[in-house]
Order: sequence, then structure tokens, then C-alpha cells
Amino acid sequence: MRGLIVTFAVLAVAAATTQTTYENYKVYQVKPQTDEEAKVLLSFKRFTPEIDFWNELHAVGQSVDVMVSPNLQQLFLNNLRNHNIAFYEIISDVERLFQNERMNQRSAPKAAEGRINFVEFHRYGVIESYLKKIAEEYPEITRLRTPANTTEGRPIYMLRITTGGSQGGQHTKPAILIDGGIHAREWISPATVLYIIQELVENPENRHMIENVDWMIIPVLNPDGYEYTHTNSRLWRKNRSKGKRCTGTDLNRNFGFHWMEVGASSDECDDTFAGKAGLSEPETEAITHIVGKHGEQIKLYLTFHSYGQYLLYPWGYTSALPENWKEHDDLGHAVDKAISAVAGTSYTIGSSTNTLYAAAGGSDDWVKGVGGVPVAFCIELPGGGSWGFDPPTSMIHPVVTETWEGVKVFHKHVQTTYAN
Repeated sequence: MRGLIVTFAVLAVAAATTQTTYENYKVYQVKPQTDEEAKVLLSFKRFTPEIDFWNELHAVGQSVDVMVSPNLQQLFLNNLRNHNIAFYEIISDVERLFQNERMNQRSAPKAAEGRINFVEFHRYGVIESYLKKIAEEYPEITRLRTPANTTEGRPIYMLRITTGGSQGGQHTKPAILIDGGIHAREWISPATVLYIIQELVENPENRHMIENVDWMIIPVLNPDGYEYTHTNSRLWRKNRSKGKRCTGTDLNRNFGFHWMEVGASSDECDDTFAGKAGLSEPETEAITHIVGKHGEQIKLYLTFHSYGQYLLYPWGYTSALPENWKEHDDLGHAVDKAISAVAGTSYTIGSSTNTLYAAAGGSDDWVKGVGGVPVAFCIELPGGGSWGFDPPTSMIHPVVTETWEGVKVFHKHVQTTYAN
């Protein structure tokens, strides 16, 4: 899940709307078969930003997608061939994909003001208008809150969906906390979370899902970075907090639970920069504020990412498993079964470290380890293949609708296990 680090000196003098170009950048799928081959491949990480690992190498025999700038392609391929490392080209020109994406965005049918659709990826202003509109139209079941503002002044919105039910001012129903868009370039994540909101609020057939369970939903936790991917650099990952040399913190390395122990960087120019300290960013503080206020009520946390088709549960900082790993594992398989029944999309289930790679400072680890929420999942949505972080707009509706079937299973588990 490592991403591209753009050249900040260039960006500093460029116009605000200048698009970073990925012309003639290629993506190769590489599959090292031995430890020595893996070492050769990983040695190229020192060339970042010109060689960008789109996912991490967890074990030999696993494929890794690597984007390579034009001036390093020959060096990269020569080294792979000299060491007999298997590879093939999966994207011949990354910029061409992004140009097609921008064209599809412009030509997609536009939603009415204050509405959304799932045939395009929406800008943050459109998302903001939609949240305000449904909060206005459904005041009996929705409350729109702003737990924090970003460093660039954008509000982070949380929509609470509830039919009420409290004693002494305290909500007594179990709750599900959901966020999307922690990593800016993962556009399918906010789209999925918005679809969950639409189904819960606007579809009367799902009213039973809010009768015994409350929902707290943040569609875009990283609005500064998300907007930057639309205006400047499509593959930007971090937020936009200013550093001494470079911009941005990886929010999913910034949570203060085993912070900086593994899988994170202290270099502020790295895409996995964990920040100056744990919880140094307003976006991560927003989550900790919500959990601190509602932790007794929240029983399930879902954070949506892409790409890879994984249902990951804690821990990310160690290969040890949480005490209720069986609950997580059984639930993950039930969710996978519901999703795959739609169109055959299957997920890999397991703890983050053992299934994908070790990375401390993640939101799901903090929410469970410090916040005390019993069940937490990081969901890596589909993508990859020829699309990587750039799934075509035609994929939005299929992904969000099949994922919704999995969300129903998550809801049923919370209602059955934790509702009074």
C-alpha cells in the first residue's frame, strides 16, 4: 500500500491546479520466488518517488505491483532479468488511465444539487452538500456533526443515524462506527461509505437496520488529501499538514497505539510518514474524540481502504492475535460469503500482520486496543489488476452494491451479539 511521493520542490512553485503527470509511467507485477529475489526487488525502494510500490511484499511467491518512472524503467527491468525475477507489464501508461478517468468524470451524468450518484467519483464539496441535504430532509433519524477541522480548514463530517433510544441522556443501543478516505487516492472508499449512508437513510426497506443499532459514519476522514488528488496529484496518499521539508502525514500510521514500532517511517517525505508524534493530526484526533465520547456504545468499527480484497482485523503491529480473534474470523468469513454471492468477488480474511504486512499506528488497532471497541475491521476494497487505485467509474456501482451485502452481515452480528 505504499504510494507515490511527489517532488515537493516542484509543487511548491507550481500553480494550485497543476496536475502531476504520470506520462509513460508503467506498472509491473513482480513475483519474487526466493528471499534473495525479494531483497533485490525491495532494494529499489530507495528510488522513491520514481519507483512506487503500490502494495507491500509480505512473503516470497506473492505478487507486488510496482510503478516505475520512464527514466528508471530500463534499470529496473535489467535488474529483474539479471536475477531471473518473474514480472509482466500490467499498465503501459499510467497517465492515459488518469486521462480516461478525467474524461469519464466529465461525461458522467450529474446528480441534482444536494444529491449523489454512483457513476462518478464526487468532489468533497458535492459530498458536503449531500450530507447537509439529507440531515435537513431526515432530521428525525440523522444528526450531522463536525468532530474536527483539517489543517487547511475543511470540516470533517460525521453523520449519526439513529432512531433514538436513551436512558439519562445516554444512548443504550450498540453502534457501528465507519470511516472512509483515510488514504486520499483510494476514491472507491468514500463512494462505498456514501452508498452505506444512502441505503440506511433514504431506502425505507432498510429502516430495520437503524432500529436497534446506531451508526456513526465519516465518508471522508482526509478531505484535504482527497481534494488534492482531484486537483494536483492523483496518487497522493497522505493528509496535507506542513512539514519542514515535505507535506503530509500517513494518517493510518499516526494513531498512538504502538506508534512507530513497525511498518512506518520517521522521514516526513515518505508516504508512510507516521507524523511528529502519535495522534499529531486533526484527522486522527477526530476518531479518538468520537471513540472517547461514545466508546461504551460502539461495538464495531469499519474502516474502508483499497485495494486488494482483504478483510483485515487487528493486530497490525504484531503477529499475535486479539483475544476474540475467532469472533473476527468467523464474522469475516460470513461477510465474504455474502459479498461473493453477488458476483463472485472473494476476500482474504485474517489479522493485518499475518495476512498482509506489519504496520503499527493504524486506526483499527487504536480503536480496539485503546478505545476498547470489541470488533474492528480494515476492509481493502477491490481494485488492482489494470486499474490499481484508479478503478473505472463503471466499477463504482458493482463494488458498492456488493459491499453493502457484507455490511448487512456486520449489522446483523452487532444486533444479535450486542443489542439488549
